[in-house]
Amino acid sequence: MNAADVLPAQFNIAAHLVDRHVAEGRGAAPAFLYEDRTLTYADLQELANRTGNALLELGVGLEDRVLMICLDAPEFLGTFWGAIKMGAVPVPVNTMMRSADYLYFLNDSRARVAVVSAPLLAEAAPALVEAKYVTHVLIAGGSPGQFMSWEDRIARASAALEPAATSRDDAAFWLYSSGSTGFPKGAVHLQHDIYVCCETYGRQVLGIRPTDRVFSAAKLFFAYGLGNAGYFPLGVGAQSVLSPHRPTPEGVFEIIARYRPTIFFGVPTLYAAMLAVKEAEARFDTSSLRLCVSAGEALPEEIYTRWRERFGVEIIDGIGTTEIGHIFSSNRPGQARPGSSGLPVPGYELAIVDDEGRPVPQGEIGNLRVKGDSTMAYYWNKHEKTKETLFGPWIQTGDKYYQDADGYFWYCGRSDDMLKVGGIWVSPVEVEATLIKHPAVLEAAVVGREDTDRLVKPQAFVVLKEPWKASDALADELKGFVKDKIAPYKYPRWIEFTGELPKTATGKIQRFKLRA
Repeated sequence: MNAADVLPAQFNIAAHLVDRHVAEGRGAAPAFLYEDRTLTYADLQELANRTGNALLELGVGLEDRVLMICLDAPEFLGTFWGAIKMGAVPVPVNTMMRSADYLYFLNDSRARVAVVSAPLLAEAAPALVEAKYVTHVLIAGGSPGQFMSWEDRIARASAALEPAATSRDDAAFWLYSSGSTGFPKGAVHLQHDIYVCCETYGRQVLGIRPTDRVFSAAKLFFAYGLGNAGYFPLGVGAQSVLSPHRPTPEGVFEIIARYRPTIFFGVPTLYAAMLAVKEAEARFDTSSLRLCVSAGEALPEEIYTRWRERFGVEIIDGIGTTEIGHIFSSNRPGQARPGSSGLPVPGYELAIVDDEGRPVPQGEIGNLRVKGDSTMAYYWNKHEKTKETLFGPWIQTGDKYYQDADGYFWYCGRSDDMLKVGGIWVSPVEVEATLIKHPAVLEAAVVGREDTDRLVKPQAFVVLKEPWKASDALADELKGFVKDKIAPYKYPRWIEFTGELPKTATGKIQRFKLRA
């Protein structure tokens, strides 16, 4: 879809997703459930209006950036929608970073104001003091220390705010790339991008409806979580459950049992960990779920099958990127092909090309390109990287894929993760998915390692369900297991047992750290 065909030239996404519900009489309907609080759509509007006015009073103007180091809590909602409504540009960032990372985000974005959840202040404070451009810092949910209280500023701000006269093509928000393959880049998203994601994936794949209640273990600060819990529910007037806490397997089951969501969003790593919880299906009531969703990394068929057998609900897997805003290729409820990334989401086109940009024959591995109107405008202050990534209306995702005869797309790893073994491409994802099928294995990551002849061969890092059983004999058993399941040349020549795998906040395995 093209936003210019359906949206007016003057358009503000906060007015569309927040104010519209109140104007149409849904102000008393629940929008967000947070801890023991319920925020109605009218509450959300007031929160956004007061925060937007507080930012105006601090001198924030059109297109000024507002950095958000915020947990999944009311301050995130108020700041994100309030900033967009008054014409500024909110920039949510990863809440699990270090001070040096926050300093980079603050200086790179040139944010005038930062909003920070109090529990994150210990790590953020040194960066906030040192940042070049920040003039005001608001602390929410606790003592502000040397900074200002977010609650105090919004309490005395007006509850009425007219939306800024933004265009559908104005900058609305930024998201920094996850940094799985290098330094984070600020992807600049426009006012219409969220609308496109809601109308394509939200409505046509999830089939989200006003009666749905969603819960996303993936947090609001990155693209997957922002769509799942932040704006898909608002697109149709549904409800979202927010939790500020780190998602643990038991904790997620407890939230599902307590709040009874109908749609749950997770990542493959979490699904695997939840499957390891003993007698979970007997201890926790998951009967409210009509659909589970996975993204962030390819979901192994083994996890899909075990989850469906134990909990009676399928997981639809898809692929999205920070740059495209959300999921652009996905399996469909009732039509999932386990292990694949499904079919293009309506409104998006996909192509697989070689290194010169030419289409490859069906079934061959190549570089994935995507065309869709939610794609970022550019990377902030990174002109060369933008040119390397955008090809007219197409964006190259950096993923290796092939398409089968039925049109389904199959993930083969990142461009920089693929291995050439004996002149043949080997997908680390395929080897990992095979290892996970072994009953002793919880997680696995495969990278390339040079042998004595300086030729690259696969090496596997394996997390066991019972770590004390690690042994040379088990390593040999796993090698034989892989040889028996897939082409023998793909088996890992070395297996190293480890307690955990390095991951980004979104649950993606950071193979570059293992290679190092």
